[in-house]
Amino acid sequence: MSANDSLKTLSTLKVNGKEFHYYSLPKAAEKLAGTADISKLPTSLKVLLENLLRNEDGNTVTTDDIEAMAKWLKNKNSDREIQYRPARVLMQDFTGVPAVVDLAAMRDAVAKAGQKPNQINPLSAVDLVIDHSVMVDKYGTPESFKENVRIEMERNFERYEFLRWGQKAFENFRVVPPGTGICHQVNLEYLAKVAWTKEQDGKTFVMPDTLVGTDSHTTMINGLGVLGWGVGGIEAEAAMLGQPVSMLIPEVIGFRLTGKMPEGVTATDLVLTVTQMLRAHGVVGKFVEFYGPGLDHLPLADRATIANMAPEYGATCGFFPVDQETLTYLRLSGREEETIELVEQYSKAQGMWRETKNEPEFTDSLELDLGDVVASLAGPKRPQDRVAMPELGKNFDLILETSGQSEEKDKEVKVKGKDFSLKHGDVVIAAITSCTNTSNPSVLMAAGLVAKKAVEKGLTSKPWVKTSLAPGSKVVTDYLGKADMTQYLNKLGFDLVGYGCTTCIGNSGPLREEISAAINEGNLTVSSVLSGNRNFEGRVHPEVQANWLASPPLVVAYALAGTTRTDLSKDPLGEDKDGNPVYLKDIWPTSAEIAEAVRLVDGDMFRREYADVFKGDDEWRAIPVGEGETYSWNDDSTYVKNPPFFEGIDKPLDGLSDIKNANVLAVFADSITTDHISPAGSIKASAPAGKYLKENGVEEKDFNSYGSRRGNHEVMMRGTFANIRIKNQMLDGVEGGYTRHIPSGEEMSIYDAAMKYVNDDTPLVVLAGKEYGTGSSRDWAAKGTRLLGVKAVIAESFERIHRSNLIGMGVLPLQFADGEGVKEHGLTGDEEISITGITDDLKAGQMLDVCARRKDGSEVSFQAKCRIDTGNELEYYRSGGILHYVLRQMLAA
Repeated sequence: MSANDSLKTLSTLKVNGKEFHYYSLPKAAEKLAGTADISKLPTSLKVLLENLLRNEDGNTVTTDDIEAMAKWLKNKNSDREIQYRPARVLMQDFTGVPAVVDLAAMRDAVAKAGQKPNQINPLSAVDLVIDHSVMVDKYGTPESFKENVRIEMERNFERYEFLRWGQKAFENFRVVPPGTGICHQVNLEYLAKVAWTKEQDGKTFVMPDTLVGTDSHTTMINGLGVLGWGVGGIEAEAAMLGQPVSMLIPEVIGFRLTGKMPEGVTATDLVLTVTQMLRAHGVVGKFVEFYGPGLDHLPLADRATIANMAPEYGATCGFFPVDQETLTYLRLSGREEETIELVEQYSKAQGMWRETKNEPEFTDSLELDLGDVVASLAGPKRPQDRVAMPELGKNFDLILETSGQSEEKDKEVKVKGKDFSLKHGDVVIAAITSCTNTSNPSVLMAAGLVAKKAVEKGLTSKPWVKTSLAPGSKVVTDYLGKADMTQYLNKLGFDLVGYGCTTCIGNSGPLREEISAAINEGNLTVSSVLSGNRNFEGRVHPEVQANWLASPPLVVAYALAGTTRTDLSKDPLGEDKDGNPVYLKDIWPTSAEIAEAVRLVDGDMFRREYADVFKGDDEWRAIPVGEGETYSWNDDSTYVKNPPFFEGIDKPLDGLSDIKNANVLAVFADSITTDHISPAGSIKASAPAGKYLKENGVEEKDFNSYGSRRGNHEVMMRGTFANIRIKNQMLDGVEGGYTRHIPSGEEMSIYDAAMKYVNDDTPLVVLAGKEYGTGSSRDWAAKGTRLLGVKAVIAESFERIHRSNLIGMGVLPLQFADGEGVKEHGLTGDEEISITGITDDLKAGQMLDVCARRKDGSEVSFQAKCRIDTGNELEYYRSGGILHYVLRQMLAA
């Protein structure tokens, strides 16, 4: 707690006879009255201000920092750097395993330096939810769930054994076992407190619940009035180890909602509309805060749906202040009455309680009448590309025209051994999946009602569609069962396949062999329809090029239709038992029907399912737990290996130096995502990672996914820049992770070329366009980049998390001047690049000189901005990365 409290804001609050201590914003307002009226601050900034008041120490947080928050109101922006300390950290297992691997490696490094390894421990509360490992291997049968869980445990035994050790070895570290739910839904339904408490010096302090998470959709919790966002695993590890999150006081874009949602429109339609609007407005690196009278009619689950997709609209977070609806949800989800009372009293005491009549001041604002929202999808490869449902068929024909397939758009490929053919636009995957929508009872009950009405009409899913239901928690199956929806979903093939992230993260599992063969034989552009938040190229399934985000009831509808080349507002889904056409309007539930079903959800469901949330099933508890403060690394493991990041940590630091005569590893266009950069999805046998696994005795059927092998740097560095859809501009018309090795002129995999450069001691740079690093908070996008020998990335612009991660791994992000880029400077990737000005006097935001020497000896010179934005980031870069900085600080103490 505050060592200084220069504004004397420490106060007490009595709730249910118990005394709580807190740092009062109204008291701060009195002292800062001459600066600005902080009651007008957006609520999200009030949370940051309280954090500064509570952590003021005269060093990392000063009175000037606190005053800067008040002065924000003058221009509605700030270039002030602050040190923010979230209360806790949330992880999922894909990002959590490498984080725990790093912690274990740090313990080894500390032991090697002759110090006690157990000083490496999370200092903040950490919850890791195993939710990213279940794949849709089995589907469409009552045995799907049981079989998928069995396969998951077999595939991931080494990883789970390691996590069981971590659960025992580290303090402040809890693991939610597999088969429980998606981390963001578990966070929303159980882990989040809204008002966080902490015992210190015999006193109980209360504060806003805040967190960072190792998944970009950590933002979902902002729907509950809890400030949180995704950071890279690297930054999260530093936060666990007591390092503050260094950030600039953000701009806050207000999003005013008015009116009510019309009949037949879902929360998914709303969020796709919001995503499109905010992407067009431009909110990267900014907070978005929702306000206005429309919130009075917006359920908590709908708010969480909108908050979840903040990464898709580009914002750091999409925040909803605490109000009566927050309390209603806390009560519904089985939280204790004492907690709910504390949330209300504390929020009101701090001026953080939303009142419709009191609207804050924002940097800028947008407005949406909820009555204007229409049924929508988004795709085929970006979440912000919304398409009104009636326009989807025309949109798909345009895709075929653009790809040069319009002349063959009606081509049919007979599916071997079946009595049907496949065509362009056919839906081969229909998945109710993802944290975005499976936390929302209204859209899931709507899906159940659509299934019920469809079955009663005699409709069935088309036989070429792979159907699946992967809820975000066991509560979902409880209420679907109570509403008698399960049997109808099952009859359409939407049997339970697992509790976790499946199709949305590429764990869609294999298509049936005959379907896959037909797609490849005909070079067909087929579709997936999923209730997810991500549809980037190559993400959902390598053979499915068009991926459409949609509400759960629309997922069911498109499984019935079997194609996306249709207008469901007027084309039939199929025929009833008497041969009459059945239309979507015939099976679409009314708002009243949905509301009646949602009323069946009750707090007992939540209390029952979360009673033993950390216990796990018999298989989990039977996994042996290793002893010892340091991990006994298994040299034969292909899942978990001791990474090389901390080699030489006990030696003095080298000073900063210029990058001289670097070769270009790759040149990329705009919107290269972390899915393109970081290994994700399935591992191909022909890829460098697949060859490595085969050389180590792993059969192709046991490759598992890249995500599951994030604890093995050998696999991950081989999969970096290896996405099947990535396009290196150094090669004409070539897709996939290939480059030209400049000295030899030979075309080869990016990994193989990088290793040749590393062996020759040649530094590397990557050149890119706008929005480099868009998407998930994948730390391996930065870790892999570093292990391949890349010293700098020069791009036209960066997405927030990836830029931070690059610095966290000691890779320099540089930004072309406005209006400049690869094309403007005539760069091809054949040049030798030298970057000067990287000295011990380097400043955040400094302009550096770049010289590109062509093969003919001519040169092009330009300046690029050092995108190390804060003093803390500069310290991390000097140390070779954020964890290196933390470790050196510990060893020097």
